[in-house]
Amino acid sequence: MADTTKRFPDGFLWGGATAANQCEGAYNVDGRGLANVDVTPHGKDRFAVVAGERKMLDFEDGYYYPAQTGIDFYHHYKEDIALFAEMGFKTFRMSIAWTRIFPNGDEEQPNEAGLAFYEDVFRTCQSYGIEPLVTITHFDCPIHLIKKYGGWRSRELIEFYKRLATTLFTRYKGLVKYWLTFNEINMILHLPFMGAGIVFDEGEDHDAAKYKAAHNELVASAWATKIAHEIDPEVKIGCMMAAGTYYPYSCRPEDVRAAQVDTQKELCFIDVQARGKYPNHALKDFERRGIDLGMTDEDAQLLAENTVDFISFSYYNTRTSAAPDTECERTQGNAFAGPKNPYLKSSEWGWALDPLGFRITLNDMYDRYQKPLFVVENGLGAKDTVEEDGSVNDDYRIDYLRAHIEAMRDAVVEDGVDLMGYTTWGPIDLVSAGTGEMSKRYGFIYVDRDDAGNGTLARSKKKSFDWYKKVIASNGSDLA
Repeated sequence: MADTTKRFPDGFLWGGATAANQCEGAYNVDGRGLANVDVTPHGKDRFAVVAGERKMLDFEDGYYYPAQTGIDFYHHYKEDIALFAEMGFKTFRMSIAWTRIFPNGDEEQPNEAGLAFYEDVFRTCQSYGIEPLVTITHFDCPIHLIKKYGGWRSRELIEFYKRLATTLFTRYKGLVKYWLTFNEINMILHLPFMGAGIVFDEGEDHDAAKYKAAHNELVASAWATKIAHEIDPEVKIGCMMAAGTYYPYSCRPEDVRAAQVDTQKELCFIDVQARGKYPNHALKDFERRGIDLGMTDEDAQLLAENTVDFISFSYYNTRTSAAPDTECERTQGNAFAGPKNPYLKSSEWGWALDPLGFRITLNDMYDRYQKPLFVVENGLGAKDTVEEDGSVNDDYRIDYLRAHIEAMRDAVVEDGVDLMGYTTWGPIDLVSAGTGEMSKRYGFIYVDRDDAGNGTLARSKKKSFDWYKKVIASNGSDLA
């Protein structure tokens, strides 16, 4: 039964989110170049590669690289977008593969085949009344830029990114209204090869390399915001982070302080993008540790004058912090290791399940920044079983999403959080960024593909497909 007193605001943007490297495939088609995301293998070495500890800048024998084919969205996008439209999507979050536009990253002229592909994707979305929400860089860094310049360590990448952004904003003016500059920018601190194309040199100061790369991305993001507003004042530019409130493990002051420090560290980059400058605690920390960001006076002015229009984030779980001497069970969920929260259950992959934490996170983010928010990733990775009749009865996914949408609705209706929209992660099954698996499924749409790359790639609707369709049709008032 719909609760009409608990509807989202008119114009709320319901939809789903993907990333080019996890769904497109066609890694060497129509002039596309090689990127860091292509050479992250499935299997035991994946984490070492994405963390920048294991150098892998090309395909190596004995490994399977799932991004080479993904779910072949490149050749199935019309079919997939039609299914999104059937669910009633108002928006579709997707990303650009940098190397489709500039195969090496530093060319003067873009690749027309890549530009034409995305133009057709955007026009297909618009034909259904679906507003594209486009991430310029979702962990993509051209391999050439890593080999020649050292990835985002180098300020030279700022100019290449500016060229990419200018090309996109010019070509797609009137087709794309909402843009995100970098996906989960704080992941540089956790998975620096994935986040910034960094492979550490022997003896290198890891933190210095990560923060310098992050600074270069922040400057590039501010440039993109400035360029976008000059080309088309109607567009809205957002930043994006991997969010999740940190709880202190106990009310012992040392644990509370640990949670405060962890929070400051994770929000530092969004502070810059939303407020226009680094927080004092970060500047003091850089000074103490001798970290030189390469900050110029021009950087400081650019950051101050070109803050984002809205703040987007992913939410999968909350995190727990404890002082080093606190005795507690530790867990490794996603890239965020920490104390296990004894009050929460976990997913099959060890991620804490915390719908109320979603409401808490939304309030924390809005209280801190007072800018419109956009939830651009939220979902449950789970193993699905295909029944003999072809159906997938994913009630566990419906239960997860129902609880989280209820919490989100409370944050909007009862707490007054200004929220633009909500895109579930992986409305169609795709390759997991963390593990490289297909079996860690998120979608409302099943894709016949396994962890070894076998399968027909046929699409079929899960039970959750019709449920989410109902949620959107009722603007979030009917979650039954």
